Amino acid sequence: MRSIWNGAISFGLVSIPVKLVNATENHSISFRQIHLADGGRIRYRKVCELDEEEVSSGEIGKAYEDADGTMIPITDEDLAQLPLPTAKTIEIVAFVPADQIDPLQMDAAYYLSANGVPAAKPYTLLREALERSDRVAVAKYALRGRERLGMLRVVDDVIAMHGLLWPDEIRAPQDAAPDGDVTVRDAELDLADALMDTLGEVDMDSLHDDYREAVEELVAAKAAGEMVLPAEPEDTGDGKVIDLIAALENSVRAARKSRHVEGEGAGDSGSGMADVHPIKKTSSKTSGTAKKTTHRTPTGKTVTRSGSSTGKKSAPKSTGAKKSTSTTKKSAGSAGNAGSRSTAKKTATKTAKKTAKKTPTKTATKKRTSSSGGTTAKKTAPSRKRTSA
Repeated sequence: MRSIWNGAISFGLVSIPVKLVNATENHSISFRQIHLADGGRIRYRKVCELDEEEVSSGEIGKAYEDADGTMIPITDEDLAQLPLPTAKTIEIVAFVPADQIDPLQMDAAYYLSANGVPAAKPYTLLREALERSDRVAVAKYALRGRERLGMLRVVDDVIAMHGLLWPDEIRAPQDAAPDGDVTVRDAELDLADALMDTLGEVDMDSLHDDYREAVEELVAAKAAGEMVLPAEPEDTGDGKVIDLIAALENSVRAARKSRHVEGEGAGDSGSGMADVHPIKKTSSKTSGTAKKTTHRTPTGKTVTRSGSSTGKKSAPKSTGAKKSTSTTKKSAGSAGNAGSRSTAKKTATKTAKKTAKKTPTKTATKKRTSSSGGTTAKKTAPSRKRTSA
């Protein structure tokens, strides 16, 4: 790298010869002005306003323009007579914590390299002292005809210097804040925090200038005589925020989608809770019997599906059928040695049909006798046993 300044770092009574090189470079694409009629390049010529003649660089000097437009000539000899102790020296004036430097003051960045072998040891001493103290050095230096303020810090194994603006060159942020009192709700802050967490961190080395790449592709295409198609404009919303909550939610959703975050659908629903439906409790015997008797009993589910009031009244009927069915299963179990399982099923089905036909009379009898003490109910039970036998 080519040095742009040679001098020394003044570190107390220690002098460190250094060279100053640019730490940054500009990659922006520059354009020339041309004459649209014939494509000729437009150049600027230095012409004197009085005689309208072009002058060379050797005939050009400096002058200060007064408020009334008067030109006050200033020669290089005049400037050389001014006291400028930092003309060839980077003079360190203090060591301060890095957080005391306002980022608004940051300007150009440079690398300081040791100029010669004798400068290696004092250069390393200053570098190690800065790194161990976890502080930065504030210095004054002169560059391009003016005195400047700088900050020295360690970058890898090199001392870097950042040009700083003078404190009086920083404008106060007047009239930059929004007018009036603005209240931000906690829900909006929570969504903003969620958006920041979703975006997460980024590798600074992965960032690049998309516009510069597009310009380079455009120049290459036009140089090759290819037709350049206009790019589709992106929907940026024109900066209009109608609903801040909706905008934050959409931003979080888009950030999750771009980073392939799973579980996005659960966060999009309003409450994020699933609907829970209770399960009806039924005994295993009842459910098993209901399936058999319902399909085969004329007064079973068929009446319920029709939507009439008879379906509700037939609920006790199915209870009687269940009892008779359980009795039938017992009788079928006792007769298992004499017959097969299929015979027991047929017997149970026939008995259920008979019982279902007699159930309305028996149910009514049970209702009438329940108020008188339940005597008839006890008598009806043996009759059901005889029927099933």
